[in-house]
Amino acid sequence: MKPKLDDPSGAPYVGASILSADFARLGEEVADVLDAGADFIHVDVMDGHFVPNLSMGPAVCAGVRRAFPDAYLDVHLMVSDPGHWFEPFAQAGADLMTFHVEACEGDAEALAHAERIRELGCAAGIAINPPTEQARIAWIADRFDLVLAMSVIPGYSGQAFMPEALERGKLRAELPSSVRLEIDGGVGPENARRIRDAGFDTLAAASAIFGRPIGERAGVIAELRGAS
Repeated sequence: MKPKLDDPSGAPYVGASILSADFARLGEEVADVLDAGADFIHVDVMDGHFVPNLSMGPAVCAGVRRAFPDAYLDVHLMVSDPGHWFEPFAQAGADLMTFHVEACEGDAEALAHAERIRELGCAAGIAINPPTEQARIAWIADRFDLVLAMSVIPGYSGQAFMPEALERGKLRAELPSSVRLEIDGGVGPENARRIRDAGFDTLAAASAIFGRPIGERAGVIAELRGAS
């Protein structure tokens, strides 16, 4: 079942980021983490400019959508020109598209991006990097369906969690219950409780899930959710 971004209960959601999946057997990997309890699939898109790495494009998203028509696809656009990619990823089956506030010239552009994403039938998220002042999104965060706080400098999977990112959890008190507060980067069972206690209700994890043997992934996802 797809997670509802406007779920007023605030129940924690856990997403599996395919950045750390085995791409030689991606379909099997996605099927496994969904069976193991992942609420959504997190698709990290990197352009080699906004971040120093290249990753996947709309074709990968479309392939996952074809194979898993009921999966919730959370597309994280770590790109310099996010507007260029909204339509291709909407056509590829994205449910949610999140772009970075650092890729926008100001609030007006960020809000225009959100409007365009919704016109394409997707939910709209906005992301913020660790060095960026929280004030950068203070006046517009509640206009999105999701706010994503990065807990690493984006670009590569497997980085160490930056504990100062927990301060972003204070955004929870400023957001309507319908806006999810997501964290991404170095998330694992060892810090999941602190993350949830800080106010985050949506956790994306890559190597913490895909780096474990298939038989252990359900337990990891349960730990991230706080259900074990």
